[in-house]
Amino acid sequence: METVERGTADRRTLKHVAIREYVRELVAGSAPGTAAPSERDLVEKFGVARMTVRQALDALVAEGVLQRFPGRGTFVAPPRRTPSRVSGFTEDMAARGIVAESRTLVAERVRAPRGVARALGLSERQPVLHWRRIRLADGQRICLSDAYVVDALVPGLLDGELPDSLYDELAARGRRPTWADDSVSAGTATADEAAYLDAAVGTVVLRHTRRALWGDHPIEASRTIYLAERHSLSLQLGS
Repeated sequence: METVERGTADRRTLKHVAIREYVRELVAGSAPGTAAPSERDLVEKFGVARMTVRQALDALVAEGVLQRFPGRGTFVAPPRRTPSRVSGFTEDMAARGIVAESRTLVAERVRAPRGVARALGLSERQPVLHWRRIRLADGQRICLSDAYVVDALVPGLLDGELPDSLYDELAARGRRPTWADDSVSAGTATADEAAYLDAAVGTVVLRHTRRALWGDHPIEASRTIYLAERHSLSLQLGS
């Protein structure tokens, strides 16, 4: 009895693999959104139970080859995207075809504020570089940014002309952030924020905080306030 049951299971497994590879070849090169063969058609073609067909299609859905929409059917999935690397404002704007500019308000070496020290793994007495800028997109004020960078990791940054892009400068030093913890919340502009951004008090803003790391080393903590009416945040997520 065990031999018969094992043989039946083996044949079912082989059928599942055969159906999976048949469908894979059938849809290869098809445009995203193209309908995949229906479960009914595959049941009739291969003479198997619907459960076996569903197992084959489930495997292709899990791989990202197909995507299933309840009540509509199964279709060729769009290619999976690779999560984007950690990028700064200048790169984000360039990717949108927008010219980025900055106006420095403050560039100084200070003792790390309590929250910044905690984010960067420093004591409150250790120095950090504080760089406050108004950021512009195609000449229009779009955000107010406060970046704090670990002083010991960027020696001499404030000694000469400031770079156009902090992340380009970090990359040139071999210390570009490799990952980041980001948080976004909605709020309204305070009087000071509104003045810097040339907006009305109470204008809706997006508050973006970031803790960026170079390998295992925290290197930057930042707070950026975006005018919601002039900017949208774009995220790419992946597993």
